[in-house]
Amino acid sequence: MSAALDISYLPFAHLLGIELVEAAPDRVVARLEVRKELCTIPDILHGGAIMSFADTVGAVATVLNLKEGAATTTVESKTNFLAPVPLGDVATATCEPFHKGGRLMVWQTRITRGDGRLCAVVTQSQMVLEPKKKA
Repeated sequence: MSAALDISYLPFAHLLGIELVEAAPDRVVARLEVRKELCTIPDILHGGAIMSFADTVGAVATVLNLKEGAATTTVESKTNFLAPVPLGDVATATCEPFHKGGRLMVWQTRITRGDGRLCAVVTQSQMVLEPKKKA
């Protein structure tokens, strides 16, 4: 795995089992295997896991667009749940920009399952945090 696709520095992403497949400033693609511990009853991917998956992918996309020393934080996120992702399937997140400004970036992440069906659409806003100036 290339350094650009290594997210081992993100402990929550590692816990979820997110695997980055593609990472470029205008598109990030990741996969998430639906394991029992990520499910609700009746064995479908939990909505919180879907939201966390999309939030992580959107944050990675933002980081790829930051100036050196800047950071980011999510300030808003909205999810539309459209279809379940069953246990044993693989969810794929594809994140692309709506807006890439200097202080705010807005991303749309589409979550699909193995058969290609659209399961969720997440729109999130990421604030750009400029590095603090030293006194």
